Amino acid sequence: MIPAAFDYLAPTSVEEALAALAEHGDDAKVLGGGQSLLPVLRMRLNAPEVVVDLGRIESLRGIREDGYAIVIGAMTPHATVGADPLVAQHAALISKAVEHLADAQVRHRGTFGGALAHADPAGDLGAPALALGAEFVIAGSGGTRTVAADDFFVDLFETAIAEGEILTEVRIPKHTGWGAHYEKFVRVAHQWPIVAVAAAVRVEGGTIAEARVGLTNMGSTPLRARAVEEALAGQPATDEAVRAAAARAADGANPPSDLNGDADYRRHLATVLTRRAVLAAAGA
Repeated sequence: MIPAAFDYLAPTSVEEALAALAEHGDDAKVLGGGQSLLPVLRMRLNAPEVVVDLGRIESLRGIREDGYAIVIGAMTPHATVGADPLVAQHAALISKAVEHLADAQVRHRGTFGGALAHADPAGDLGAPALALGAEFVIAGSGGTRTVAADDFFVDLFETAIAEGEILTEVRIPKHTGWGAHYEKFVRVAHQWPIVAVAAAVRVEGGTIAEARVGLTNMGSTPLRARAVEEALAGQPATDEAVRAAAARAADGANPPSDLNGDADYRRHLATVLTRRAVLAAAGA
């Protein structure tokens, strides 16, 4: 289908973009890489009067090191994130997840911040960002504010980004030396995951000192498997120990039921995939 007619704005600065959003309010939609918004427009599931394209704002692109964190601009393409040596060294879980994200075309057009702002619970970046304790920098008319990952994902397709605000960058705390793995279960290649698990593990002398585990498509938002993390701490990086901890992967989760599988099936998948992800991240 052809989208309904709309006015197109392409600001070259964050300030211009915020001014456009303030002027047009509910009638405006923000365009990042377009991999989520454009299909919606073509199906006429949404018909904004104005589209504000962030693609010409250079300050929203790029990856840099800033003390304890790796900072990724919201308009940085997935392919750039996946190929960046700083991300691979200090936030390997993000690199692993990007490898599994959609196909090459989407990875080159889609943006890191756009995917996170879209907040699809089946998206591949929410769980890794949550597991690593990411911080989201949001700009609005009153200045900028930083929101922790625990508070950023509010509900299905809903985040802490308010009307008239823009996500400008994502700060990923360094997890240098941690093992990482993203285990994704799909029926066909490049599909949204039925369930996926993001795991980052710090091993010392064969013992799991710390673990971070995020769950994809196990609720209306990405989830932390905190019961698993607590059960893993201080345990040997063995199949038996990890299997016992992974049995708690679905604790507190509320997975959906759909044509790909019901809630119980997803709970079972979460335990299996968590075991695989943690063992791979631990190098076991």
